[in-house]
Amino acid sequence: MFNNSPKLYPWLVALAIVIFSQACAAAIPLVSGTPSSQPAQSLSLNTSTPIIQNDPVTPTAAVPTNGTVVTKTASVITVTAVNGNIFIRRGPNLAYNPISVLKKGESAIGLARDVLARWVQIPMPGQLDKTGWVSIQTDYTVVNGNVMDLPELMTVDWPVASYLRNCTHHQMIIKPGDTIIPSSFGAPDNEVWIYPGIYTVYDYDLPDQPEVMSSFNLREGLEIDIRTDGSGETRKCP
Repeated sequence: MFNNSPKLYPWLVALAIVIFSQACAAAIPLVSGTPSSQPAQSLSLNTSTPIIQNDPVTPTAAVPTNGTVVTKTASVITVTAVNGNIFIRRGPNLAYNPISVLKKGESAIGLARDVLARWVQIPMPGQLDKTGWVSIQTDYTVVNGNVMDLPELMTVDWPVASYLRNCTHHQMIIKPGDTIIPSSFGAPDNEVWIYPGIYTVYDYDLPDQPEVMSSFNLREGLEIDIRTDGSGETRKCP
């Protein structure tokens, strides 16, 4: 039992203050300007949730406030006829029908090119709603610009072959082109595939005689017989 002597009260009070101070120190963390020596707590990521990283912002061209869109203008490519007139054909090959003419000195804007970049599609002179093809692999055309910049266009409408058949007993020569057609004795070689165009036929065996067929128009799908030779003798093909 404690003695009720008044001398004990100061000691009891002092003891109570010490105990109370220690309890407060344990409950309140120490705040100091000096970093704690305890290692920082590591942050664990939830790998089951993907981390989305924003792409860097790409600068974009300014759009005019009036609503118009500024686009890059492609360079203009032209084809000019030189040294004479050239045929405009319905397709990118000599086997297609001529449908118009680009006259010497005239120029036309290139619209497209074929796969091999040997032909250029142009608007028809005087008929801008229609188009045709001109060869650029010839001394009769000059191209201004890079043909490869034109869009490539593949034609799916194939040409139909056209033929000349010699029914006479003389050899014939076709101009322009200087193609020689054997006589009927050389059948079946007396039938020759000729590109559509305008031709004149001469008797190869009688070179001093005038033409036997003058400036006729050979079209796709046609077969024309040569029945008269330079001497005026007429025959039919069997």
